[in-house]
Amino acid sequence: MLVVLTSACTSSSGASQEPDVVIAASLELTGSAAALGVAYERALRLEVDRVNESGTLSNRHVRLIVSDNRTESATALTQVTRFAANPDVSAIITGACTECAVAVSKTVEDRGIPMITLAPAAQPSMEEKATYVFKIGANSADNAAALAAELVRSKVERIALLVADDAYGKDGRAVMRDAMDKADITVVTTSDFHPGDTDLTTSVRAVTQSRTDAVVVWAFPAQATLAASALRQANYQGKLFFDASAAGDLFLTGDAAAADGATMVFVPTLAIDDVIATTPAKAERRQWFEDYTSRYGVYQGQSSFAADAVLLIVDAVAQAKSADRAAIRTKLEVMRTEGLSGPIRMTPSNHSGLMPQALTLLVAQSGRWRLLG
Repeated sequence: MLVVLTSACTSSSGASQEPDVVIAASLELTGSAAALGVAYERALRLEVDRVNESGTLSNRHVRLIVSDNRTESATALTQVTRFAANPDVSAIITGACTECAVAVSKTVEDRGIPMITLAPAAQPSMEEKATYVFKIGANSADNAAALAAELVRSKVERIALLVADDAYGKDGRAVMRDAMDKADITVVTTSDFHPGDTDLTTSVRAVTQSRTDAVVVWAFPAQATLAASALRQANYQGKLFFDASAAGDLFLTGDAAAADGATMVFVPTLAIDDVIATTPAKAERRQWFEDYTSRYGVYQGQSSFAADAVLLIVDAVAQAKSADRAAIRTKLEVMRTEGLSGPIRMTPSNHSGLMPQALTLLVAQSGRWRLLG
């Protein structure tokens, strides 16, 4: 499925209109990661509208092309190959599917087109050879470090890991074991599940049969919700923790209510009404939260990552005074900004620029996420 989002190309000032800055996105609008893909598409639509209305690029507009990769790496590769062959496309954004990002990275590098992936796993943006691939989102190692610190504070000594059997889950398994070793916390057992599973009873049974103080769930929102529900149905009474990829809607309704009392690592934007807007950056995050909620009815936590991807590309175009692919890449590589998700600092050696300081702890309380403490 291909959706082309266009914007008006007339200038109120009468100045000659330069060609649109075209951003192409390959997102998971169907398939196992559809909930995230739809949230990303909404965020991209909204942020493109906000950029065009603000006149950030003066006599240029941003135009967005969105394709549904169905959470399939082969489909994503076909789409990105087509995007890269289109000289009008200046940059690409890909969604939550890590396998998709890995599959397309060589094409992106070979064709010399900047890509920002929203996939949470470390690769491919952390690879030294990935000069055109960037990432926005919570980094796995930072996730694990924040969880470890809170587990230590909570006097947890033994945990069970419940992870998806995909690239992100394997990444999480590795960084969590490393973080737990450093924190002197024992990982008693690890249970996994397929990304498409809709019943996690069997996976949860292996966790509940182990003697642990806490369960850490490393999964996207839909399956994090299933895990919480299955744990409660199994009468699990211990502590429950989520990594940042579990963040979904602000309000916890239906099965998501089973997460009540759980702790999650994420950016404060999800609970921005708990934050006093003492800086311009915090005020802008609050405005983003309000704009998204006004348009779509309920705030979705991961949306700010997609919006930040648009902002980074737009800022790169503005700084370079060009929509040239190589020029955008050069500016992205040294981008420093206060994003909607938190501080972002790209460097030539680190293309995954969301800073560890962007992460905080949230708690599920009375049917919604709140800042912990």
